[in-house]
Amino acid sequence: MHHDPSVTHTVGHLIDGQIVADAERTQPVFDPATGQATRSVALASKATVEAAIASAEAAFPAWRNTPPLKRARVMSRLKVLLEEHADQIAELITAEHGKVLADAHGELQRGIENVEYASYAPELLKGEYSRNVGPGIDSWAEHQALGVTAGITPFNFPAMVPLWMWPMAVACGNTFVLKPSERDPSSTLLIAQLALQAGLPPGVLNVVNGDKLAVDTLLQDARVKAVSFVGSTPIAEYVYTEGCRHGKRVQALGGAKNHAVLMPDADIANAVNALMGAAFGSCGERCMAIPLVVAVGDAAADAVVAGLKTAIAAMKVGPGTDNGNDMGPLVSRPHFEKVRAYVDSGVAEGATLVVDGRSLQVPGHEEGYFVGACLFDHVRPGMKIYQEEIFGPVLGVVRVQSLQEAMRLIDEHEYGNGTCIFTRDGEAARYFTDHIQVGMVGVNVPLPVPVAYHSFGGWKRSLFGDLHAYGPDAVRFYTKRKTVTQRWPSAGVREGAAYSFPSSR
Repeated sequence: MHHDPSVTHTVGHLIDGQIVADAERTQPVFDPATGQATRSVALASKATVEAAIASAEAAFPAWRNTPPLKRARVMSRLKVLLEEHADQIAELITAEHGKVLADAHGELQRGIENVEYASYAPELLKGEYSRNVGPGIDSWAEHQALGVTAGITPFNFPAMVPLWMWPMAVACGNTFVLKPSERDPSSTLLIAQLALQAGLPPGVLNVVNGDKLAVDTLLQDARVKAVSFVGSTPIAEYVYTEGCRHGKRVQALGGAKNHAVLMPDADIANAVNALMGAAFGSCGERCMAIPLVVAVGDAAADAVVAGLKTAIAAMKVGPGTDNGNDMGPLVSRPHFEKVRAYVDSGVAEGATLVVDGRSLQVPGHEEGYFVGACLFDHVRPGMKIYQEEIFGPVLGVVRVQSLQEAMRLIDEHEYGNGTCIFTRDGEAARYFTDHIQVGMVGVNVPLPVPVAYHSFGGWKRSLFGDLHAYGPDAVRFYTKRKTVTQRWPSAGVREGAAYSFPSSR
């Protein structure tokens, strides 16, 4: 639990192509499976963050003028390096986050797909051209880079979420300052170093580890033109408000409480398998996790509770380094306490705790942050475990009598990140996908995370800003449109002044 003085390695920052450690303020980085500090991380001072911004600003003019094809080729080389170093990256994710290795590899793969999409930059940045919009007048629109951009990323996907942001930002000609989570910084930093190896010039991508001080410096510095954020809703709202107040373009993805609707005609066995992964994969520490099942009719509810109870009993929980395990530990001691407190509150508010994972002990890992899978039945709106994002392995079953009632619950919830419906009825699925007030919808797919060439984003209080993350929306977020209208009058022809508003006649 305590910081071991023998831990000497400090994770630093990457500024202007060099590893820098301002070690005045550090905090321990823990292995969640053992509860032991394995290294520490430097928390950037204001001056360090400003040095990273200055480095990005200095690198911008040359990078902006680098042909998009050359920028794209750096991404192509990075993709190969990420694949070659996949085992090492996954091991760092597991060592600091706790998720099982297979899950860490899955996260990295989804990140690599975003790098691959960024390597299409020459096609994505082509712009538009119209000849003869008026007599002898041509017009075109182009996507121009913004300048210095920044990203603030969460602990739950230390490889994937940064790769949602900076590859496209730099492929579009911007430079970037990344502030990853200070809880699991090592994999993020390694990937940034691989980008240098792939040919990204020093200063184009900088990484500063830190806390609120670093975040506020990025939000307030006038040199930073755009900020992308992924995390909890209260912080997302703060980042959005503060960034906009300082004249920035901001995209802030917040929290979620995703409902899975289980129709009476659903294939229960398939739904149970899907829900196990969606609720308990990565310990439920995903903004696209399914923490609530809304079962239509008591028969469906009884069947899914029975199926889940059996499946949970067969789950293996333990350190993520053992791929025989289905679920690893939670990320930190405070988060472990918080998740247990949510389970306590569910019991206190009258939900039925069908499976209690609070007393789980993993032999040899007594100090690890392990909570077993928890299953509640008879969860009702208004309960804390229904309203709030738990971000842990806690699944609740809500009982309703109709699809309309299920949809009303989803639409009334403050979050609108993801949802899904399990059914064999095409009409019900079509009605659900068409009318539900949620940004990402699955039909018999519990984690409807869009692929890299579509864009990711929720509705309501799950997203602040106008554009979704990665995919086609990322090109729009990381560029500004400039439209040029051009004319070359014939030599020697003098034209009179025209006072009416010009038209194409």
